[in-house]
Amino acid sequence: MFVLNSRLREDGAEVICLGLCIVLLMKASYFPWLVLVPQRDSVREMHELAKADRAVLMEEICAASSVIGALFKPDKINIGALGNLVPQLHVHVIGRFKTDRAWPGPVWGAGAMQPYTHEELHKTLLTLRGAFHACCKR
Repeated sequence: MFVLNSRLREDGAEVICLGLCIVLLMKASYFPWLVLVPQRDSVREMHELAKADRAVLMEEICAASSVIGALFKPDKINIGALGNLVPQLHVHVIGRFKTDRAWPGPVWGAGAMQPYTHEELHKTLLTLRGAFHACCKR
């Protein structure tokens, strides 16, 4: 039975469930930052996924990248699966701007997290859900 890691649950807000992944919006408003978590129990690394799941994961990463690109028009989209603090397999998809506070470095350790206001979070989640529905219907 799949259970979302408590840190991911606390740091993110659920956007949508795709075929394989739960998509979370990180509550750090400085960056358009999604996290995709494959709904597979006890999986820590990509190579531990079944071959078919790895292919689905790549398609869902591309969908998340397309959504971020269409909505936020970033200069670059960073994709990473680190897992040093959270062992459950998860993939970060982050829109980056040459003007953002961490550019050109990583987003981790770039200062205190600026959370969304309740209204900003609600609006952003609705916008993302609409974009995923449009993206995934193609």
